[in-house]
Amino acid sequence: MRPLEDYLIIDFSQFLSGPSASLRLADMGARVIKIERLGVGDICRTLYTSNLIMNGESSVFHAINRNKESFEVDLKSEEDCEMVRELLKKADVMIHNFRPGVMERLGFDYKSVTALNPSIIYGEISGYGTETEWKNKPGQDLLLQSVTGLTSLTGNADSGPVAMGLSIVDMLAGAHLAQGLLACLYRKAIKNEGGFVQVSMMESAYDFQFETITTFMNDGGALPERSKNNNANAYLGAPYGIYQTENGYLALAMGSIPQLGKLLACEKLEDYIELSEAFDKRDEIKAILAEHLLSSTTENWLSILEPADIWCADVLNWNALMAHDGFKVLNMIQEVEMVDGYKYETTRCPIRIDGELLTSSKGSPKLGQDNEKIIKEFITQNTIANA
Repeated sequence: MRPLEDYLIIDFSQFLSGPSASLRLADMGARVIKIERLGVGDICRTLYTSNLIMNGESSVFHAINRNKESFEVDLKSEEDCEMVRELLKKADVMIHNFRPGVMERLGFDYKSVTALNPSIIYGEISGYGTETEWKNKPGQDLLLQSVTGLTSLTGNADSGPVAMGLSIVDMLAGAHLAQGLLACLYRKAIKNEGGFVQVSMMESAYDFQFETITTFMNDGGALPERSKNNNANAYLGAPYGIYQTENGYLALAMGSIPQLGKLLACEKLEDYIELSEAFDKRDEIKAILAEHLLSSTTENWLSILEPADIWCADVLNWNALMAHDGFKVLNMIQEVEMVDGYKYETTRCPIRIDGELLTSSKGSPKLGQDNEKIIKEFITQNTIANA
């Protein structure tokens, strides 16, 4: 048995943040029923992050909603709302990520739901929290990266704000919600108490920067300064960064500059003997290093640096990564199948429990594919008749 088997999750969320939390719970054994809008479903079904259409829908929907069921309803219909209430009476967890006020209007806010089921664990993700003046702004990843300072940390000094190439704030908020829900499920198992877990994308983005914000707050409020060349962390000195080589790229983390000079046969670097120079003179050090590393291949530099225990790595694209034995041995890719027989490859849960991989062959649901089964299992005819 997986740890969360026999737990029922009712998930109103859409896009990425909320569904990423329910996906993690599903991988751990929970049964997740997506509540989807009549005729439309999760907006992520048609929100394309690339030009790839998989079985008529967005690739991102398939990636983040595998291993779930779909219950298609019209929340403007009292009959459908009553069916959802019946589900909530039997649920262990409910999740949503609508803007503040939406669930109140629909009648599925925390107060209303706990009146139906006092021991339910109610989880919500908002963009900016429920109290800030920004609470009604769209909680979209790029916008949150921008207003929380994240875009000031990536790229070189003269590149302006640079966004990360992933929906990182969505994923962080989903991970934080899953953590809070799991903590409350533990308490529920002991005390049979419900809980109210609230996460905002803004707070998740701040927490993501706990190291840099702590430095900023205790450094007289001095803003971080990215290096002009090969920046990778605004608070770390040379050699920290990614450098081009004769045939590719090489990542270098922290290390002694004079030692690097000797190992790489770069005499100019041997002159920087003071530890403080790694930061105070990082731009000129990085410029020297960048020019020197162009003179040979990544493989050659690695053959010199790795035996000397210098923190370094090849820089791989996905093709090179997936061809590497270090990736293959992890079995990170699984094949899943939808109800209509459509199969696709995606990643598995990264967690192992008792040495076992948490894999599942169940693909994402077609809109409303589980209505008949869910109604038969959870909804009485009296409920429908009295709605």
